[in-house]
Amino acid sequence: MTSALFPGSFDPITNGHLAVLRDAARIFDKVYLVVMTNTHKKYLFTSTQRAAFAREAVSDLANVVVLVKSEMLTTKLAQTLQVSTIVRGVRNTADFLYEQQIAGINKRLAPEIATVLLFTDPANSVIASSMIKEIASFGGDVSSLVPISAAKALRHQLGEHDD
Repeated sequence: MTSALFPGSFDPITNGHLAVLRDAARIFDKVYLVVMTNTHKKYLFTSTQRAAFAREAVSDLANVVVLVKSEMLTTKLAQTLQVSTIVRGVRNTADFLYEQQIAGINKRLAPEIATVLLFTDPANSVIASSMIKEIASFGGDVSSLVPISAAKALRHQLGEHDD
């Protein structure tokens, strides 16, 4: 059975993340979507909340398992889960360069683990969690960019604006 790890901060999970995950779920027998920590980010939602949004969004995918592993190196997690592939999503050239660097470091840390880059479709190429939070903070509608539960939580967390 082929398994893969799809790590990310998912604050919140977006339709772009979900598109990449659905592609991965077609390629691999089992995919672990793992909510992790990026020390350079400030989170709006807890890891438990982020995992709950993900679980709801992937409830129709029997071969996807959602986990929370906040304080763990990705390569160590891959080894612990006994997966030989890390899946990363790419929206644009900036993402590609960033992911290329991460893949290179991961290869040095764990040569037995491959990184597979899956490109999102053009409709999702501009979707970023940071932009979604910005739109929601000013009362913009993000329901077409994230799963419904995440859109509701963003409205609740950031407050409704009447102006």
